[in-house]
Amino acid sequence: MARSMTGFGHATGEYDGETHTVEVSSVNHRFLDCSFRLPYAWTALEAPLKERIKKDVARGKLNICIRRDRSSGKRQAIRCDQELAKQYIDAAKRLADIMHTTEVLTLDALVKLDGVLCPEESDTNTEVLTAAVGATLDAAIAQLNEARAIEGQALTADLNERIAAMRDALATVEQLAPDLSAAYETRLRERITALNAEVGLAEERIAMEVAIMAEKADVNEEIVRLKAHFEHVDEMVAGSEPPVTLLVGEPSSLPNHTPVVRLAV
Repeated sequence: MARSMTGFGHATGEYDGETHTVEVSSVNHRFLDCSFRLPYAWTALEAPLKERIKKDVARGKLNICIRRDRSSGKRQAIRCDQELAKQYIDAAKRLADIMHTTEVLTLDALVKLDGVLCPEESDTNTEVLTAAVGATLDAAIAQLNEARAIEGQALTADLNERIAAMRDALATVEQLAPDLSAAYETRLRERITALNAEVGLAEERIAMEVAIMAEKADVNEEIVRLKAHFEHVDEMVAGSEPPVTLLVGEPSSLPNHTPVVRLAV
């Protein structure tokens, strides 16, 4: 089944009386590349969550944003990391000396710095938390894949129309191919006859030139190869392997090792 490389999924879950939201978006990428935005206290979840994603997504650049709704849970005490705050203040003073300024780090700016003020985290059961957030992630990924499948169906229909048009054109070429050599021979003999009066060419030389031109004009190998390409596309789109990525563009814009077929009719 072919899927689009772009999509979006959204789901909401609950852990320890507190709700959380998972949003997943994807764009085209040759491999699976996951970028996470997690609450600071949940950074350890990144590795196990990425493993869950691998079960349902084969490739694509995914942006995963997980947010906690603290207002939905119980009130938590606020902790002040005084040692960290002192380090911020000392660093700010050193910068002020370097810049020869009397400006100081204000309290308003200090409390906004990362880690100075943060909620006290209760003891967390990592396995239970991973299972809860992972289930929400699974729901978001399922929605993402559904959106990608719907768009993939439209892309597949468009691809099939294009392949059908190329097959029709190839059938026309195949029908005309047997007459191609004869047409080239006739044109070549007409040109040689026009020159022969002045130059004088032996019939053996004329026959050799005709044979060379006929060999160059033979397109049977290209026809067979192109039919094989069409069949391969059909197999990839209908196969059960990881969804194929369909790219349209000039060879310079395509990833390395992407097969490109040129048609000249």
